[in-house]
Amino acid sequence: MKVHSELKGNELQPAYVKPTKARFGILILLFFITAINYIDRASVSIVAPAIQSSLQLNPALLGLIFSAFSWTYTAMQIPGGFILDKFGSKVTYGISLVTWSIFTGLQAFANSFAFLFGCRLFIGITESPAFPANNRIVTTWFPRRERAFATGVYTAGEYVGLAFATPLLFWIMTTFDWRTVFITAGALGIIFAFFWYKYYHEPKEHPKINEDELELIRQGDGLTVASQEKLKWADFAALLKYRKLIGLYIGQFSVASTLFFFLTWFPTYLAEAKNMAFLKVGFAASLPYIAAFFGVLFGGYVSDWLLKKGVSVNVARKLPVVVGLLMTSTIVLANFTTNIPLVLTILSIASFAQGLSNISWTMLSEVAPREMVGLAGGVFNFFANLAGIITPLIIGFIVSATGSYNGGILFVSLVALGGALSYIFIVGKIERIQLKP
Repeated sequence: MKVHSELKGNELQPAYVKPTKARFGILILLFFITAINYIDRASVSIVAPAIQSSLQLNPALLGLIFSAFSWTYTAMQIPGGFILDKFGSKVTYGISLVTWSIFTGLQAFANSFAFLFGCRLFIGITESPAFPANNRIVTTWFPRRERAFATGVYTAGEYVGLAFATPLLFWIMTTFDWRTVFITAGALGIIFAFFWYKYYHEPKEHPKINEDELELIRQGDGLTVASQEKLKWADFAALLKYRKLIGLYIGQFSVASTLFFFLTWFPTYLAEAKNMAFLKVGFAASLPYIAAFFGVLFGGYVSDWLLKKGVSVNVARKLPVVVGLLMTSTIVLANFTTNIPLVLTILSIASFAQGLSNISWTMLSEVAPREMVGLAGGVFNFFANLAGIITPLIIGFIVSATGSYNGGILFVSLVALGGALSYIFIVGKIERIQLKP
């Protein structure tokens, strides 16, 4: 905090300048853009029955529509991170938002499987820089002691998109039609793009930041000046050589596996495995997202609180994630009851825990090489989204082979447990990797 002099009466008196809070305005932008991201990627599941009837799609073709996003989104994580480091957050994220919103809106004009399938592929491609950009922006804008909270806030946006926007989109579909849902979701992103371009700035360029806030970020290991290093594709290979990063990749795959269970099989699981009436499934399916919303905010708060209390960064960052994954593994208890309230309680606790562990992005921001924060985020998110392909397929295979969901729930539980062990035994000390010259 700097001191300057001001005239009081006939004497100069010292006056203290407080750091501005421009970084929290940036965090609000991230929250809303992440919510829009998840509204756009998940809107197809809301209107799926209407699409299936309108375009005369059989279940196999509808399954391909669901999976199209994950294939291209996962494949583009590493190129997306590379592009992010090359062109910066404002331009990359802005173009990404506009293009994914356009393809979301274009789904409204689908009159065939091929058209809709192509739109989903392009939405996956154009959304690919989003979460690496979120991580890069938080690493740039926030000092270490605030990063877990910041990560929790923007991550909470995805659960808002899944839980709280679903009733609104369902109302739009029933009041108008399924095409209006896509037009509304796409228009929302286009409108928000104007706010993004107007209000997002790098720290050195922000019109409302003072030198004290810059210094606060700088002293907290924030990247107030973007790296000017020219990246090469060989840098990708370098990110697979560090044990610390490999442990994080394994851990993030585990964190994402539970999320993708809730995104894909959860409603069907309630209806088929627990014999819940279909009309009740819609409401019940929103409960885990609400629980995860509070879990991710709580995890971020606790992590930063521990850090401010003098607990080591190693413990402060790992503890919520490890505890979250261990709690998530208790999802297997749902195999031993058919009591619906108890099943929902177990699954909501597991989802809360999944949200708690989802601040794992904070650890990446602490260890990623300064020169490759965006690319490291792309690799990290690549492994997370492999879970979006692998987990639904394995659960589907288990259910087909055994006629029961118990093995699928056990798989999710064991993956969560494996992730906890990876953070404990493979990741090691949380500290930034220094690239060798």
